[in-house]
Amino acid sequence: MTPAVFFDPQTAGATAGSSNYALIAGLLVLAYLIGGIPFGYLLVRLKTGQDVRAMGSGNIGATNVLRTTGRGWGVLTLVLDIAKGYLAVWLMRRATGDAAWFVGAAVVAVLLGHAFPVYLKFKGGKAMASFVGAALCLAPAAVGVCALVFVLVVAAWRYISLGSIVSAALFPLVFWLLNRPDWPLVAATALASALVIWRHSSNIQRLRAGTENVFHLGGNKP
Repeated sequence: MTPAVFFDPQTAGATAGSSNYALIAGLLVLAYLIGGIPFGYLLVRLKTGQDVRAMGSGNIGATNVLRTTGRGWGVLTLVLDIAKGYLAVWLMRRATGDAAWFVGAAVVAVLLGHAFPVYLKFKGGKAMASFVGAALCLAPAAVGVCALVFVLVVAAWRYISLGSIVSAALFPLVFWLLNRPDWPLVAATALASALVIWRHSSNIQRLRAGTENVFHLGGNKP
């Protein structure tokens, strides 16, 4: 368990308690704002001067950046999006000593930021990479299992979206089986998983229609 640096519910009186909960509220807002940083959008602007939302699938995530701008930029987008998910949850864990309610809320907040960023008029990505980062901060072993499933699904069917949907759906169960976390964390990861799957609704429609983009390592550009 991570020792609490700022938040001590055992000693929080009326004044201390209000300041503690103000800190929690601030950290949740910060988690949303961190999640909302549109790294894919910013990196493509830096590289090409273009708006990635007008390119390829129109998504700001790593897969579309890889397809439209190149492998290196796609990988960098992925790493940064994972990092922001990790950071938001790590900050809450550090501040509260792993208080399950608040850590779970940070997981949801950072994904909401990714999916509905204030910086882009609430039109963001599918939140999978931020989910990976948040999950890594909670349960690296469970992420490893789901990552293996992701690789196997993509290798077999060559659809990134299908791998993302299956691994996101699987994570709450694997997390519970391996870590036996408090139920607010299970609920938060289940909610996060549902959000990621819902954000893939258009991909699910294309998968059913047989028109989903097939993954090719390296994207469309060097």
